[in-house]
Amino acid sequence: MNVRIAFALLALVVLSACNQVTGQKDRGKLVLKTTEDSVAYGIGTDVGLRLRGQLVEAMLKDSLNSDMLTRGIRDGLDSIVPDEKVIKALQQYQIAMQKRYVEMQRLEAEKAIKEGEDWLAENGKRPGVTTTASGLQYEVVTQGNGPRAAVKDTVVVNYRGTFMNGTEFDGNIPNGPPVRFSLTQVIPGWTEVLQLMPAGSKWKVYVPSHLGYGAEGNGPRIPPHSVLIFDMEVLEVKKTK
Repeated sequence: MNVRIAFALLALVVLSACNQVTGQKDRGKLVLKTTEDSVAYGIGTDVGLRLRGQLVEAMLKDSLNSDMLTRGIRDGLDSIVPDEKVIKALQQYQIAMQKRYVEMQRLEAEKAIKEGEDWLAENGKRPGVTTTASGLQYEVVTQGNGPRAAVKDTVVVNYRGTFMNGTEFDGNIPNGPPVRFSLTQVIPGWTEVLQLMPAGSKWKVYVPSHLGYGAEGNGPRIPPHSVLIFDMEVLEVKKTK
C-alpha cells in the first residue's frame, strides 16, 4: 500500500475521533506529572500533527466510529491481532482510499495543466512576447551585444523566479551574488533561452511546465505542472575550449 495513503488513512481515523470531542476546554487542564507523561504526550501530539497534514493533503472526509477506533488502538497496544473479517474490511477500505487519492491527483494535474496552458496562451498575445517552437516565451527588456552561449558553455547570471501569481520561489536578485550555471545542468527552458540571449541581455522568460520541472515538480518549492517565470540577466558567457 502507498505509504502516503496509509498515513492519510490513519490521520482520518485519528481526526474522526477528535471530531467527537467538543473542544480543548472540555478536555480538562493538561497535567504532566512525570517525564514519561511528557514524552508520551509529545509523541502523541507529534503523530497527530503529522497525520493531520496528510489528511488535509489527501482530502479524506469519511468519518469512522470513534468508539471502535479507541478499542482498536487499545487492543493493538495489547498485541491483539484482529480477525480476518476486520483485516479484509480494512484492506478494502485502503484500496478505496488509494483509488480516491489517485483520482484526486489526476484531477489536480489536469487543472494545473489547463491553467498553465490558458495563462501562456493569453500571455503570448501580448505585444513584445515571442513564443518559440517549443512553447517557451520571452520578452526582451534589454538586448545585449555580447556572445551567446552554446550548450557546452557556462553562463554567469542574475535571476529571479516567480509563479504565475507572482510568488517568488528562487533567485539571487536583488542582493545575492551572481550565479554560475552550465547549460547542461539547468532545466530545458533555461538551456534553450540561454542560447538565445547575448551577454549583457535582460529578458523576462516564461517557461511552460514541460520545459521546467514537469509532472514531478521540484520538492516542496515547485509544485507539479508549474509555469515558471524568470527575470534573467546574462552577465558573462564562459566559453568551453
